[in-house]
Amino acid sequence: MKKQISVKALLCDLAVAVLAGAIVGTAYHFFQNSNGFAPGGVGGLATITHHLVAGKISWSVLMLAFNLPIFVILAAYVDKRLGFILAVYMCVQSAMPELYELLGVLPYSLANSGADFNVVFASIVTGVISGFGFSLMLRHFGASGGTYGISAIIKKARPATNIAYVSFIMDASVVFIAFFVYGMKVTPVVCTLLNLFIANVIVDHGLSGIKNGYKFEIITDEPEELAALLMWELKHGVTEIKVHGMYADVDRHMLVCIINKRQIGQMMKIIKSRPHTFASFSKTNEVFGNFKRKV
Repeated sequence: MKKQISVKALLCDLAVAVLAGAIVGTAYHFFQNSNGFAPGGVGGLATITHHLVAGKISWSVLMLAFNLPIFVILAAYVDKRLGFILAVYMCVQSAMPELYELLGVLPYSLANSGADFNVVFASIVTGVISGFGFSLMLRHFGASGGTYGISAIIKKARPATNIAYVSFIMDASVVFIAFFVYGMKVTPVVCTLLNLFIANVIVDHGLSGIKNGYKFEIITDEPEELAALLMWELKHGVTEIKVHGMYADVDRHMLVCIINKRQIGQMMKIIKSRPHTFASFSKTNEVFGNFKRKV
């Protein structure tokens, strides 16, 4: 039974890695590879090298050449399973541009070479699409590329090292080198920075959870009546907690209810209709279990 669960978990992990690799590879083919700017990290160094050799060596080959040795070392010295998953992810990511070329699907810069073409737009879209793929990898495996592999290897060799600097140094190096590689122009640097920023924003949103909500904590003297109203109007469960007010030195009741964003206005109206009520709310990044109350 345990072996079956393990195989199923591995297949699910591989499916996520393949999907994430396909998403990032699609973004790179359509909006990044042929538009004169580089992504961050190890992939950015591979892209810059591809530009330096004037395309004589395939971008896909360079991506594998730069990243796979890192994942092999990661698998050998840190985590075999993670190293294998990242290798699959990188192989799929690198194969996507080759697949699109084989199918004759043109990248954005060639398909829109007229007035509609905009390299800044391409860097934004690259950040949005690739950021979604990165967030899938980070959410499931805590890693999304060669930079993580380097960080993990360094951490294994020197546990006291602050690996947060590794990612910063890699990204800063790509931005610095891009200025000279792409003809000492400002636009490639701006596009690289924009791509990095937007991808990180998308990753942050992806990691914070898709099924989020807002948690209300309501202090009231009428817990039964208010709870019944909340459950009837909002169709969400309510938890009652007995609390003690230190200022007035009296026992009170606190109701906790998590709702959707679109229900905030409705919740406010209900709370304002109860004059002897105090409430506060905060955003919850992820909600698990039976979020919506069964009617």
